[in-house]
Amino acid sequence: MNYKHLYYFWTVVHAGGMARAGEQLHLTPQTLSGQIKMLEARIGRPLLRKAGRGLQPTAVGKLVLHYADAIFALGAELQDALQSGRDGAQVPVFRVGITDSVPKSVAYRVLEPGLRTEPAVRLHCTEGQLPSLLAELAVHRLDLVISDVPLPANLSVKAFSHALGRSGSSFFAAPALLKAAGLSPARARATFPECLQRLPLLLPAFDAALRPRLENWLDQHTLSPAISGEFNDSALMKYFGREGRGVFVAPTVLQAEIRRQYGVVMLGAAPDLTEEFYAISVERRIRHPAVAAITAAARNELFH
Repeated sequence: MNYKHLYYFWTVVHAGGMARAGEQLHLTPQTLSGQIKMLEARIGRPLLRKAGRGLQPTAVGKLVLHYADAIFALGAELQDALQSGRDGAQVPVFRVGITDSVPKSVAYRVLEPGLRTEPAVRLHCTEGQLPSLLAELAVHRLDLVISDVPLPANLSVKAFSHALGRSGSSFFAAPALLKAAGLSPARARATFPECLQRLPLLLPAFDAALRPRLENWLDQHTLSPAISGEFNDSALMKYFGREGRGVFVAPTVLQAEIRRQYGVVMLGAAPDLTEEFYAISVERRIRHPAVAAITAAARNELFH
């Protein structure tokens, strides 16, 4: 197989068409089309089909694309390994995907032990939605995904969920918000959770694992506070909370750090409103030293 032809096919699919791929590769669409036809002749089946004004891979094309993703991801990893470090020393790249719904502080505290392993690694973090991160994991563009949900059963990705731990949740508010509602911090804590009825609430987005649990918890306590905002990004939600735009929820394991960093008051804890965290990898039995360090520290220290 001519891997240059494979690279052209791979670029056309990811670029979304011959014209865009030609701009990236500095080749005419006619040249690209001819090269891909040679690849199709070698394989014996068509790889692309017309879809409206664009192109889409055929069933065989999708299979070829899957392997091409892995081949060129390894090529990029090789290039990174050769270019990183000093005096020619090769520092392995440790590629981690973090779902949007995982708090940044949790992500840092989970990943930090992986940076203390020997040999040292160079961390490369990507944030996004779980399905797209799992797709990257499947083609070995990522070594690990940190998520607040385990691997969904309906996804055909050969990967394994490793539980890191769980934490109850706590509710936080800015002193200015409490003052505007006529509540002192002491009074708010003494009347928790009933005090939430008098305060606006900031919620995680609908696709966050905590969202349905939080709504059920509010129902169980017959609370229906006014919703002032919904956020995919937990850090942005905390920023709005710091500015007095509403009460926000965060893992209790981070409560001291959150109070210090955002200058907010902890209203109360809900031990039964839990958040869970997982490391998802292609390894059933963890052998990667950084992943082993991360899972051990999370289980024995952070969430112990």
